[in-house]
Amino acid sequence: MVDGIDVIEFDLSYSNDDKFLKRMAIFVKYALGSIKIALRERYDLAFATTTPLTAGIPGIFAHWFRGKPFVFEVRDLWPELPRAMGVITNPIVLAAMSALEWISYRSAIRCVALSPGIARGIARRGVDTDRIATVPNGCDMALFRQYGERWRPSNVRNSDFLAVFTGSHGIANGLDAVLNAADVLRSRRRDDIKLLLIGDGKLKRGLVADANRRGLTNVIFHEPVSKHRLAGLLASADIGMQILANVPAFYYGTSPNKFFDYIAAGLPVLNNYPGWLAEMITDFDAGIVVPPDNAEAFADALERAANGRDALGRMGRNAGKLAQSFDRAKLSDAWSVWVTEGLRI
Repeated sequence: MVDGIDVIEFDLSYSNDDKFLKRMAIFVKYALGSIKIALRERYDLAFATTTPLTAGIPGIFAHWFRGKPFVFEVRDLWPELPRAMGVITNPIVLAAMSALEWISYRSAIRCVALSPGIARGIARRGVDTDRIATVPNGCDMALFRQYGERWRPSNVRNSDFLAVFTGSHGIANGLDAVLNAADVLRSRRRDDIKLLLIGDGKLKRGLVADANRRGLTNVIFHEPVSKHRLAGLLASADIGMQILANVPAFYYGTSPNKFFDYIAAGLPVLNNYPGWLAEMITDFDAGIVVPPDNAEAFADALERAANGRDALGRMGRNAGKLAQSFDRAKLSDAWSVWVTEGLRI
């Protein structure tokens, strides 16, 4: 029991480093275990959130076999994103995932989308727009405004300009863009600009090896930290890097946590791909947007930011104001109303 909530945990070992078949087996195992719970436990409403797409399977069973209302939250469009990234190419697997996606949407009484593009993707599958609400990831204002001790890695000086990326080091993140920009900065002798990559993921080992091979001493890799430690780090950083691979499906079909953490901390954001986040950054003057796959433009933006602290401060204040629109407390209220409104629970 956690705060009066009966939490049932499955002991399933999972890592992004696992092979595709092993990960799929774990997803299926989780779905099967969840089906048993959905069929036997007492509850009023079934709520499922992706990814993976198989998370919706117990909600489907709850709806069709027990007549329970099912609400489906879609954090990524599957199979659109893995297909666009080339991660999944088997036509049989893609067809099966497409069928599961369609059944999940049609079984849900309501859907929650985390971005405008996800909402449009759900609607394209024939779901009425009045059954879809967009509730993005939110900003934890209390955590990032009431941080503890400011800190930086030991090899970053207080006088250095610090650009931070927080999150997974995977295929989708496209962190080669950071290394390429760092290479340009190294050639320009801008050793005062440090690029910090904090987190873990499938490609981290290769990225570290590549940075070492290229002699990129201006790139610093750091292990993951708790959210409370992260708040202290962001308080001492100069800009947050919102980086993704240049995949058009990402432009409007993602809602990255890191972006909302950055603006909650009042950090301006450097974004390297088009889409709804880039549009917000531009509209609110809350950071810098650079074209994808352009190391020179990326490096230019970091130099401008490092040389123009007054403008950077203005962008940070604007980012903090933008964060208020995504206050997690307000969004959670909107989420709660949408999920439960009109239900006899």
